[in-house]
Amino acid sequence: MRIHNLYVDAKGETHFRDIEVEFTESGRAGKTSKRLPATGIIFRQVQPDYDLDWHPAPRRQYIINLDAGVQITASDGESRKIGAGEVILVEDTSGKGHLSKALDGRLRHCIFVTLDDK
Repeated sequence: MRIHNLYVDAKGETHFRDIEVEFTESGRAGKTSKRLPATGIIFRQVQPDYDLDWHPAPRRQYIINLDAGVQITASDGESRKIGAGEVILVEDTSGKGHLSKALDGRLRHCIFVTLDDK
């Protein structure tokens, strides 16, 4: 299972990398990873014309798209389409940040799983 990760380097540039989820247990109900810490959960609805200029993430958090996607562009120029059902861990809470734009003119519902107390 792959998770997109948006992070910031020491120079303030944002970049993408992939994180592979390590499954640590297996049973009749399937495979599971180890339990990861979180501080909260936020439900969000995003308008179909969403197009946000450069901004850092407000906190470290997983974003899980439920029914539509978003295009995110890192400051190094790489752009990724994060589709419905995909997960991204955003960690660029400082530096130049990223661009976010709705895909396909669709209303998007997503879940934020927060990792910091902000």
